[in-house]
Amino acid sequence: MLNDDRGSWGAARSSAARTSATARRVALAAALVMTSALTACGDAGAGTDSGASATTETSAASESQSESQSESQSESQSASQSASGPDVGACAGEAREGEGTYYQVSTQGGNCSFELTPAEATMSAAMNDADYAGAAACGACARVTGPSGQITVKIVDRCPECAPGDIDLDEQAFAQIAELSAGRVPITWSYVPCEVVGALAFRFKEGSSEFWTAIQVLNHRTAIASLEHSPDGGGSWESIPRLDYNYFVADGGLGPGPYTLRVTDVEGATVIENGVALTLDGVVTGSGQLPGCE
Repeated sequence: MLNDDRGSWGAARSSAARTSATARRVALAAALVMTSALTACGDAGAGTDSGASATTETSAASESQSESQSESQSESQSASQSASGPDVGACAGEAREGEGTYYQVSTQGGNCSFELTPAEATMSAAMNDADYAGAAACGACARVTGPSGQITVKIVDRCPECAPGDIDLDEQAFAQIAELSAGRVPITWSYVPCEVVGALAFRFKEGSSEFWTAIQVLNHRTAIASLEHSPDGGGSWESIPRLDYNYFVADGGLGPGPYTLRVTDVEGATVIENGVALTLDGVVTGSGQLPGCE
C-alpha cells in the first residue's frame, strides 16, 4: 500500500467545513441575543398583551435554540460517524469521495480473513480504517469511479494508513479506473449489493469447538450487521460478538450443535438458518440468502 502525501485539498475541505459550521453557530447566537432584547422590550410596553407576545418570542427563541442544538448534535454525530466509519448500507446509494491507490491483494484476504481465488483477489480492495469500522465493511461491494473508468470490488482487507474515503484497490482493478503510472487518483464510490450465486455460507475457524466457536459469514449480498445464536431453536437469541478479523466469536462456545443462527444485514433483512452443524475448519452452506435491495 502506498504511503505518499495525500495533498492539502482534504485538509482545506475540512477547514472550510469547520469555518462554515462556526459561522452558523455565531449567527444563531446573535439571533438568540436579538430575541432576548425584543422580548424585554415587549415586556416593558405591551401591557396585557405581553403574555401572548412573550409566548411568540419564546417560541422563536426555542426554535433558534432547537436549531442550534440540532446542528450541534448533527456535527457531533458526523464526527462520531467519521471516527467509527459511516453506514455500509448498499441501498441508499450514498456517494463518497476519496483517493484510490493500488497494491497486490493476497488470496488469504488480509484483515477480513477471507480465502480467495486468484480471480476473486483481482476484483478486491482494502478499505480505509475509518470505513472498515471493525470489519463491518468486510464482504461488502463498492462501485468505484476513477478518471478513466468504473469497477465494482469486494472489500477483503483494511488499509490502516488510508485516509477516510480512500480505497486501496488490487492492481488489476485499479488499472480499469486509471493508468497505473498515476499511482494515486481521485475517486467517487458507493456501496452496492454484491452479485452472488446461491445461499449464505458459514466458515468455522480452525480451532472451533463446542467450547470456543468462531464463525464467518460468507457469500452475502450486503454487509453483515450481526450474527445471533438461538439456544432454544428460535425462542430466544444471543448476539455473537464480531472481532476485527471478521469472525463472530463466542468465547464460551455454542455447544456441540447443530446451531440455529440468525444473520442480519445492514439493511435490516434477516435470514434464519437451522441445523448448522459444527464443522472443524470447514464451510457449511445454508439455504437462504439476503434480498439485497429488492
